Amino acid sequence: MNETQTGQLPRILVVDDEPAIQRFLHTALAENEFHLVQAENGHAALAAAVTAKPDVILLDLGLPDLDGVEVISRIRQWSQVPIIVLSVRDREADKVRALDVGADDYLTKPFGVGELLARIRVMLRRSLQQAPEPVIHIDELEIDLARRLVRLRGETVALTPTEYELLRLLATNAGKVPTHRQILTQIWGTGYLEQPHVLRVNISNLRHKIENNASRPHYILTESGVGYRFRNEQ
Repeated sequence: MNETQTGQLPRILVVDDEPAIQRFLHTALAENEFHLVQAENGHAALAAAVTAKPDVILLDLGLPDLDGVEVISRIRQWSQVPIIVLSVRDREADKVRALDVGADDYLTKPFGVGELLARIRVMLRRSLQQAPEPVIHIDELEIDLARRLVRLRGETVALTPTEYELLRLLATNAGKVPTHRQILTQIWGTGYLEQPHVLRVNISNLRHKIENNASRPHYILTESGVGYRFRNEQ
């Protein structure tokens, strides 16, 4: 039986605008104990990558709104979910371009079910073999990613699920500057891209819980007009 680390059936996001391919993959994956999530264009794929939290993405490059390479590039701004390209484009240049922007594998259509399943299993094994998530320490703050615990000066900090995911995103990208759009997309979904106040309110609430002085933050720094940066130096 196929299972993820949580004991659930692996979630496979299929991004393809051809109904025949969607039906074919739905049958093949369901028969082999995978949970299928479908998207018919690039924007739907970006939203599903956030909300469905897939274990593997199967992505066609010829989408009606965004080129598949652009979809890969956008996902790689915030996620390392395995991406297998399924495409009729068989030129070496197309394969190199997709792999260069972050695809993990490339399978040319038409392909056999057995080969596709084998490549999916490879991606899942790699995910299972990844090192356990670390505990992040900086000054008086401790973030235990595996246990989803946050402590300040040894005392547990009570965070809402959204506040924790926001802190996790920033802390695991310490020193980098996730943009407002990247954060909104990953935490709330693309439907919130025009609601930046949601992010500001949650950043403010988070700062009041982990900062000694929320008006002069030590951990979560504002990069004006761009996004937020989690301090990565003591």
